[in-house]
Amino acid sequence: MSEIIETDVVIIGAGPVGLFAVFELGLLDIRCHLIDILDKPGGQCAELYPEKPIYDIPGFPIITGQGLTDNLLAQAKPFAPTFHLGEMVAGIERLEDNRFRVITDNDKAFIAKAIVIAAGGGSFQPKRPPVPGIDVYEGKSVHYSVRKMEAFRDHDILIVGGGDSALDWTLNLQPLAKSVTLMHRRDAFRAAPDSVNKMRALAEAGQLKLVFGQVTGLEGDDGHMTHAVIVDNDNQEHRLPATRMLPFFGLTMKLGPIAEWGLNLHENLIKVDTEKFETSEPGIFSIGDINWYPGKLKLILSGFHEAALMAQAASRVVNPDKKVLFQYTTSSTSLQKKLGVA
Repeated sequence: MSEIIETDVVIIGAGPVGLFAVFELGLLDIRCHLIDILDKPGGQCAELYPEKPIYDIPGFPIITGQGLTDNLLAQAKPFAPTFHLGEMVAGIERLEDNRFRVITDNDKAFIAKAIVIAAGGGSFQPKRPPVPGIDVYEGKSVHYSVRKMEAFRDHDILIVGGGDSALDWTLNLQPLAKSVTLMHRRDAFRAAPDSVNKMRALAEAGQLKLVFGQVTGLEGDDGHMTHAVIVDNDNQEHRLPATRMLPFFGLTMKLGPIAEWGLNLHENLIKVDTEKFETSEPGIFSIGDINWYPGKLKLILSGFHEAALMAQAASRVVNPDKKVLFQYTTSSTSLQKKLGVA
C-alpha cells in the first residue's frame, strides 16, 4: 500500500447523511475520513440534481441539492474532515486488535476503530433508453441529470418519462428553453399531482408540448442532436426537433463490493438495528438510504436522525473508556467552543 492512514472512523459515502455524520461524530471528538466514488461531496444531491429544489428538509421550506450540500459542508468544517474523492472501497477486514483495515481501489489503506456506511443506494447509474446509437449523443446532447440549468437555455428540449424527475425538470426548464416536449408512453403519470396539473396547464396554453409514445431514434452529427424520431401511440412516426434530450427512466442501484463484505442484507440493503444503526458486524454502522429496518423511510431527514443515534453508539466503540455525556449545542459551552461560536 502506498499510503496508510489512521483515524477514528471511516465514513463510506459523502452524501448529505455522511456529511451530517461528520458533524454528529465531531461533537463527540471523533475524527473522520470520508471516501466517495464521486469527484465531489454531496452524493446524489450534488451529482444528479444540484439545482433541483428540495422541500422536505426541516427548517428550509425550499433548498437546492447543492445548497444543502454547501450548508452541510459548512456545518462540518469545524471538525476538519478529510475527503478521499474519486475512490471506491475495495475491501474491509478486521484486524487482531479489533480495528478495521479499509482498502480503496486507489491503493490507500485506512486503519479505523469504526466504519460508517452512508453510501446512499450504493453505486448508481441511470437506466439507458433502448434507443439505437444513443451512446454517441450521451454527454453532448443526451443527459441523465441537470447540473447547470443554463446549459439548456434556448434549446429544443425533449424530456422522456412520467415520474417526479421528468415533471420537475419540465416545469423548471420550460421558462428558459426554446421549446419543451414531454413524452411519456401513456397518459398517466407517477409524479406529484400538483406537478402534473401545472404541466397540463402549460400544455393547454401551448407553452409546452405533451406527446405519448416512444423514442426510436436520434438524428444529428458528431453527437449533436437535431431531431428525435418518435413513434406515437397510433403507431405513426414523427421527427421532432430536439437539440437536448433528458431521459428519466430511473436509476439502477447496485451495492457493488459492499455486497461482499459479509454483512446481513435485506433485499440488497444493509440490515441494521434501530438503537445504534449497527450492522450484523460489530463496529460497522450503516445510515441513510443504503440501510433497512422495519418502517424505514428513504428520506434525508431520516438519515439525519440515524446519524445522531449512530454517533452516540460509535463513540462507545471509538472511546470505550470515556463516558458519553449527552449535551445540547444551545447550552453547552464546550460544544460551542468546538463549533467556534463561543
